[in-house]
Amino acid sequence: MTDTIEPSPTSHGKIALEGLHNTRDLGGLPAGSGHVRPRRLLRSGMLAPATAGDLATLRDTYDVRLVVDLRTDEEAARWPDPMEALPEARLVHLPVFRAPSGGDAQEAIRALGERLMSGELDIADLFSGLYPRFVLGEDGLAAYRGLFRELLSLEEGAVLWHCSAGKDRCGMASALVETALGVPWDLVEKDYLATNELIEAKGAAQNMFDVGGVDARYLHAALDAVNEAYGSLDTYLAEALGVDDDAREELRRKFIAA
Repeated sequence: MTDTIEPSPTSHGKIALEGLHNTRDLGGLPAGSGHVRPRRLLRSGMLAPATAGDLATLRDTYDVRLVVDLRTDEEAARWPDPMEALPEARLVHLPVFRAPSGGDAQEAIRALGERLMSGELDIADLFSGLYPRFVLGEDGLAAYRGLFRELLSLEEGAVLWHCSAGKDRCGMASALVETALGVPWDLVEKDYLATNELIEAKGAAQNMFDVGGVDARYLHAALDAVNEAYGSLDTYLAEALGVDDDAREELRRKFIAA
């Protein structure tokens, strides 16, 4: 397969699928003097709604060999990834979010959803508070550290990482990966916000992470927390996630084309 790709300014790398509305290929994003290789790095919402045709596209066109599930244990059990349709792919579960004190995460999510519906809690305040937890919490650190470990070990095919709606836990993961590869921050943020253009109404939300779109304030809340704790995003990548200069060079070797 060729690495030549002309990214569309309007598609944001969207993969045309029937059941999955926010599945994207990062291929074509500028990174340093090159661009992200196509058909290697995919971001998505959960795969349970995928049609047989969708899964055939991911399997045959994109050669998905690794699926990284960033959802809670409860979400993964309730809406399992249809890995039987991706027989060459390996599934790795790396939950970014868990309930406090070992409680039921789905119950915690449901309770927060009720507070949102009642107006007791503002959605912008909720997500602005959650994003710092994603990047600095014990579970989030382990999950994103594990994602980079899997990326560094992938030798062929594509990796697809996802959460529920493909916007928050997945969006943060995508921002970290793109930054490590050298994608300019304005394009990282543009890719993050593209969810608002691409995600389609699916009826009732399945959990609180399906509520609403994304907002630059959420991403900035994570970045502010990282800067306060580590001084910079680059230092965070190196010290918190183990993505030092050597690791970044290896990531670029694997996923960047001249």
